[in-house]
Amino acid sequence: MSTRRESFRQRLVGGETLAGTFLKTPSAIVAEVLGLSALDAVCIDVEHAPFGRLETDAAIAALSAADMPSLVRTGSDAPGDIRNALDSGATGVLIPHVVSAEQATEIVRASRFGEGGRGFAGSPRAARYTQKSMRDHLDDSARHTSVIVQIEDLAALPNVADIAGVNGVDALFIGRTDLAVAMNRAVDDPAVIDAVSEICEAGRQNGTTVGMFTPKPYEIPHWIDAGASLFLLGSDHNFLLSGADSLLKRVRPD
Repeated sequence: MSTRRESFRQRLVGGETLAGTFLKTPSAIVAEVLGLSALDAVCIDVEHAPFGRLETDAAIAALSAADMPSLVRTGSDAPGDIRNALDSGATGVLIPHVVSAEQATEIVRASRFGEGGRGFAGSPRAARYTQKSMRDHLDDSARHTSVIVQIEDLAALPNVADIAGVNGVDALFIGRTDLAVAMNRAVDDPAVIDAVSEICEAGRQNGTTVGMFTPKPYEIPHWIDAGASLFLLGSDHNFLLSGADSLLKRVRPD
């Protein structure tokens, strides 16, 4: 029987509805706590939170110990950022600001072992610190590593269908807030909604999973109908604040 981490990519590309959250606090303890939840994945937000390599590594270790799938939203599409996350044992990577099929192709190459791709090392956590054979490490990586590209720039919109069609791109992830900012519109403006809908349709037509963040969870049934199936919502910061506010309302309802 496969573990949660081993089965994540199959569930992702199979279009199963998945719910996860972002980890914003560079703490292995917070990661460990989230690992005890029933979420489908935790995304370590290196792009927007103060994670260094050691903090990222520690968070991945804590999530791995809990058999919680870990995604890393890297700071860039640089091969080194991708390699660092995957060598540490991340289940997959979420790469921001992808605007073309050519860029997506390079991201896939950097995430896979082979000529011109991810450099091989048998010593990191992903290889069980030399305890996994080369063949097993190569096979496991090919089978279980998820590659998700984020669509959040206006420059990406004309190219979404081509990006979705890149072999090895497991999912598109819609950065709706970034699109709204780029358009200088609200997140629920019709133009923004139309753009999100078109990305969902491009994913559907290419058989590529679509994920998203939405600031309005009540919209989720609509987006599931539109073809989205991966939802990364909220964060550990949200949970702390909403929990604190909820406690105060119980004590002081008015």
